[in-house]
Amino acid sequence: MSVSLPSSLNLDEESKIELTKFIENEQSKARIQQSVHTMTDLCWDKCITKIGNRLDSNEESCLKNCVERFLDTSIFIVSKLQKQGNQF
Repeated sequence: MSVSLPSSLNLDEESKIELTKFIENEQSKARIQQSVHTMTDLCWDKCITKIGNRLDSNEESCLKNCVERFLDTSIFIVSKLQKQGNQF
């Protein structure tokens, strides 16, 4: 995602580049946080059957598998996108 800075900013070119990189990094962090929240919600809804002081072994196993599948899928998608990006 490209960042567009307002033309009203009176910054030299180096400062614009630095600010753009900072904004892109912050946006990337926000996307990662959103992914973590999504994974948490999905795995919670799928695996937790009752609220208590502890997870039972089935819930714990389900959460572990859910998180691992989410991470596997995320890594797979990023890898595919990187390969596609390298083709252009």
